[in-house]
Amino acid sequence: MDSSAHHLAQKHRSREANVLITFLVGLVIFGIFETARRWQGDFQPDLPIRTDAAALPLYAIYSLYRALLAYFLSLSFTLVFGYLAAKNRLAEQIIVPVLDIGQSIPVLGFLPGLVLGLVAVFPHSNVGIESACVLMIFTGQVWNMTFSFISSLKAVPTQLHEMSANVGMSPLRKLFRIELPCAATGLAWNSLMSMAGGWFFLTVCESFTLGSRSFRLPGLGSYMATAIERGDGRAVLLGILTMVAVILLMDFVVWRPVVAWTTRFRLTEQPESFQSIPFMSLLLRDSSAMRALADLIHRGTLAWSRLRRTPERAQAIQARRLGRVRRVSLKSAGRRAAKAWRSSAARSLERRLLFGLIGAGSAWVVIRVAALVSVVRWVEWREIFVCTLFTGFRVAGALVLSTLWAVPAGIAIGLSPRLTRWLQPVVQLGASFPAPMLYPLALALFQTLHLELSVSSGLLMMLGVQWYVLFNVLAGATGISQDLRDSFRLIGVGGRRRWTQLYIPSVFPSLVTGWVTAAGGAWNASIVAEYVLYRGETLQTRGLGSMISQATAAGNFNQLTACLIAMVVVVVGINRGFWSRAYQLAETRFRFER
Repeated sequence: MDSSAHHLAQKHRSREANVLITFLVGLVIFGIFETARRWQGDFQPDLPIRTDAAALPLYAIYSLYRALLAYFLSLSFTLVFGYLAAKNRLAEQIIVPVLDIGQSIPVLGFLPGLVLGLVAVFPHSNVGIESACVLMIFTGQVWNMTFSFISSLKAVPTQLHEMSANVGMSPLRKLFRIELPCAATGLAWNSLMSMAGGWFFLTVCESFTLGSRSFRLPGLGSYMATAIERGDGRAVLLGILTMVAVILLMDFVVWRPVVAWTTRFRLTEQPESFQSIPFMSLLLRDSSAMRALADLIHRGTLAWSRLRRTPERAQAIQARRLGRVRRVSLKSAGRRAAKAWRSSAARSLERRLLFGLIGAGSAWVVIRVAALVSVVRWVEWREIFVCTLFTGFRVAGALVLSTLWAVPAGIAIGLSPRLTRWLQPVVQLGASFPAPMLYPLALALFQTLHLELSVSSGLLMMLGVQWYVLFNVLAGATGISQDLRDSFRLIGVGGRRRWTQLYIPSVFPSLVTGWVTAAGGAWNASIVAEYVLYRGETLQTRGLGSMISQATAAGNFNQLTACLIAMVVVVVGINRGFWSRAYQLAETRFRFER
């Protein structure tokens, strides 16, 4: 009787799983066809945006597919250029400064060139404007992923490098068998954060004005921008609920299974409580259709491998492996010979040609930028300087307020497996939700409290950047060794001393990463926090972000270029002068070897 009931329950779960899998597959196929039809349609730059509830499902699909296209583009960029920067010293000297500058330029800095250029290339279809939107979302995603991948590749243990050399692994096989697995966890978490960065500027990417021309693409971002502009509270609430639904769907279907899958590549053991099976994995396991498909693929793979594994081919593969191992002992001599041959004239010529090309390209960019800013008057430069100071104080205030609550909260959640299991999805939802969509509610509260935008804009920045601090501190806290915690407990160190001598030093490297990403996000968020459309009117305050938004809306590319130069110089200068020293402090003084 028990066996029969168990069989019926299993059959019922399988039927439900098959229905849900079929629905998800159908939704994916429908989204692909609708997105393709949208891209192939006639070019409509200022498309009327509906704010009724019936338009939300299709708008959500459009925005989701733009974000996914931008993510796959970001992932491809990360794997190629991150690998080059981690493996080649010369490439690192070129790529890392470019990444540093790229992340300091806000989305609006890329907007005019991308939109006008791609629309001119595709004047009769939506390919140009859609590609420009995807590339703008890409600029909000890619930097965090690439920096994380570079640091992960450099952190691969020396023993694994020596082992790969001893068995004669090729660079490609080493990448897939050792380096990518070691980088998988960091890449997965930073992919989630990068998707959050892309969602953040959705309202800017899908609805914007360049001079006298307006561009609107159907999507959640333009829906929210239109609802906020009209002061339609019902539409704003529906947009927020739809955004929450999309983020939760992505979390359950994509990110939880991916993060759980990457735990198998960790070099340290994780507590059993962290290794729960995600909902999507259970769904796939219970689905009889997916089990049958997986079994069919497995059988096909085995049959194909048997067909290819003829005795002659097996012998050839074995001989090639043995030959590769024999060549390992000759590699050091070969490297020394190659180094001796290239150490003088050849390498010098390569460097001169490469730096000559880079110098020529940089000179051309400098000349073009100089031509744009040459008409900017001294009075405008002085105003840019003053506005930069105002925005800098707001960024600093947002970081301080975020740190005051996010550090204790992140440590408390990260140290408790139960809290981590229950609150980590909430943190992911908060980090992924685009803060500008909450601005109408926040502004209504701030106006009730009689706060001017000059003050409340800093709080608006904090709505988005606080999650970067919390997320990184939580990740650092979950990595605190249980041995260290037990040791402090055994010697009787508790209370404040345990926080100051164990918890905060342990999470400090992660906290610095959170500060850096939060600071960059706050500078970029200033363009939407200091210049806000609310209930049909424009609210603005003095600041660099406000100047960039005004210059973009007016099509004043000279002033826009000058403001972007100021932001790049300030952000890169702070990164090189302050945050780099904080990283050095984290690596030398606050580092626990396990």
